[in-house]
Amino acid sequence: MSASTAVPQQAPSCAPSRAARELGLKRSEFDLAVHLGRIRTVPDEGGRGRRAVPRSELGRLLAATEELRRHVRVVGTGEAAALMQVPASRFTRLARLGLVVPVKFYLNRYRAVVWLYLAEELEQFTADKHNAFLLKGRTPESMRAHLAAGRDLRARNWRGRHLGFLLRQCDDPWQRAGALAAFLDPLQIAEIVEDPYERTHLDRFRPGPPAHGAPGSPAAHLVEKIVTAGDPDEIAWLRADLDRTLDEARAHRPAPRPAPSLPAEEPRTPPRPRCAPRGLLSLLRRRSS
Repeated sequence: MSASTAVPQQAPSCAPSRAARELGLKRSEFDLAVHLGRIRTVPDEGGRGRRAVPRSELGRLLAATEELRRHVRVVGTGEAAALMQVPASRFTRLARLGLVVPVKFYLNRYRAVVWLYLAEELEQFTADKHNAFLLKGRTPESMRAHLAAGRDLRARNWRGRHLGFLLRQCDDPWQRAGALAAFLDPLQIAEIVEDPYERTHLDRFRPGPPAHGAPGSPAAHLVEKIVTAGDPDEIAWLRADLDRTLDEARAHRPAPRPAPSLPAEEPRTPPRPRCAPRGLLSLLRRRSS
């Protein structure tokens, strides 16, 4: 390489934990802001799938931290109902019908699921005059029929939203395939990805569920149930998207597999000793006698 060759310089960046501290955000608020696209991240120079925050992005955000906090403010059912000026029971019905979509969840000490919603979205929903009939008066008959039949779209809507978060962080088709696979159970994945080497490679890019409790604990099993698609139509479109994305991933970069082993060499037969000419044998016999 000649001395005049320019080496491209990486733009300065910092780790997410440091960026959160400098912005005065809790790590959960920071992660949510990234998921919502409010904070731009780039692949970390160290690799391993980690992300970093460009210093230029951090400078932009430091000038608008209060606005950023407003964008990531989340509320539970009680506070959400108060914000929308409706009873908590009505808000729960709206959420079960999928009219308001949760952005996060956690398990309380009784292992009950607590759904969280973006306050900003609830304010926008309330301010929309087309939603006024949903906030006051009797719930429409068609909606009451869905509720009576047990409809609850909160988990499914959260999965759809979280998938969008994951896909925004993907840099290649294998990562996108891993994000889709995160919402299917292993049996579904095995049916789609028959090659064991491809399944192993895909699993490297499959994000785990949100951490709740030790692996194998009742809390972890409950979270896994929330994360895994259950409705037949939801499973069908996830499978179709995964199948299509895997075709793109294979064309982009085939899954690694062991190098083919060389065939074992056959044992060599030692050469047979060559016989001496007859004349030489006769001469040797006469000398020995």
